[in-house]
Amino acid sequence: MNTAIIVAAGSGNRFGGETPKQFIEVAGKPLLIHTLARFEECAAIDAVVLVLSAERVSDFAGIAKQFALTKLKAIVAGGATRAESVRNGLRAVGDNCNVVAVHDGARPLVTADEISATVRAAEEFGAACLTAAVTDTIKEVSDGGILRTVDRARLRRALTPQAFRLELLNRAYEHSDLGDAATDECYLVEKLGVAIRIVDGNARNIKVTTPDDLKFVEQFL
Repeated sequence: MNTAIIVAAGSGNRFGGETPKQFIEVAGKPLLIHTLARFEECAAIDAVVLVLSAERVSDFAGIAKQFALTKLKAIVAGGATRAESVRNGLRAVGDNCNVVAVHDGARPLVTADEISATVRAAEEFGAACLTAAVTDTIKEVSDGGILRTVDRARLRRALTPQAFRLELLNRAYEHSDLGDAATDECYLVEKLGVAIRIVDGNARNIKVTTPDDLKFVEQFL
């Protein structure tokens, strides 16, 4: 069995407005529902654990029923940081799980094929991250000046999902202090010295952070 943890506990302060971005309606549905639908479509995922802010947990059961989310196994409250939210979701994953795929609730443009490819890579190698190429020229800077140009051929943008064998992700959390530096799960697994396989993904799999991002996503949805 493979389980997805969808992290949607953020307040969306950078986005602005009273409604968290993951609940803003886009193309007739809340943004988060579009994201969850991709996992409903993916044959490689058997169950979903959704992590929401504490005040949203009790309200979401009705929404899940309305949109026929058949794979939704549990809805849990998030923590103070992303890492804590994922850890709370991890506690709701059963011991019979093989691979856990962690995904941002505000990334609705991921495809079922990308999810499957990342899960399959984690099954084979233990850990996998969906990535996209860096297309801009990247500069290393210091004190208001450019130090050098970084070789972008060796760089990738980390997307989600990021997938891991359950035992490995549990071990990463056991050995972590869950500080703010842990902006994704690969960071925690990297600290164990474990190699992470990269999976090529589409650059349009963006995380909605600003109103302009939402306009971009709406064009595709």
